Amino acid sequence: MKKYSHIIWDWNGTLLDDVDRCVGVINRMLSSRGLKVFANIAEYHEVFSFPVIDYYEKIGFDFEKEPFEELAVEYISLYHSQSCKLHKNARTVLREIQRKGIPQIILSASEINNLKSQLADTDITDCFDEILGISDIYAGSKTDIGLDFMKRSKVKKAILIGDTEHDYQTARTLGTDCVLIANGHQSRGRLSKLGVPVLTDIIEVLDYL
Repeated sequence: MKKYSHIIWDWNGTLLDDVDRCVGVINRMLSSRGLKVFANIAEYHEVFSFPVIDYYEKIGFDFEKEPFEELAVEYISLYHSQSCKLHKNARTVLREIQRKGIPQIILSASEINNLKSQLADTDITDCFDEILGISDIYAGSKTDIGLDFMKRSKVKKAILIGDTEHDYQTARTLGTDCVLIANGHQSRGRLSKLGVPVLTDIIEVLDYL
């Protein structure tokens, strides 16, 4: 673990086990509009992407009938009507890294207040030196807030741990190493094409570091 001065975590799908919740919410929205729903998580894995506005368009929402902004409000309202749990072993990994004294940061495309609210339902907030989320609910790119963090912090060598292609792209822009975990929002097949290590479970992070 000594080779990294900072560890940057994605939140949704990486630490928070919310894939089932996300599929349930989006299927509810699709079904209510007579659109094709995801038959299973494997189908969702092959389609989900950032920015979310492109993903919404790809799965059939018509922005001429309903603006993306209104759909996003509906999604967030449904999503936050129930809480989600952390991935199994996430707490163990975070505590071990904290014990080693390595700063940990959350970098998320979630709106910052929603992100902090979800964290408040856990007992891991003290594991993080910073919690970084975006200023709106539209789940665009988190790259800018990541770049700002890198510029103002004394980051010698960081690694970004996530579960999507967007995490990989963010890591490249930030100039950090990257490792991905294939039990979140995208499939191992998609992640394996990116040329970075792909783990099966978050507990493997400790061996990798």
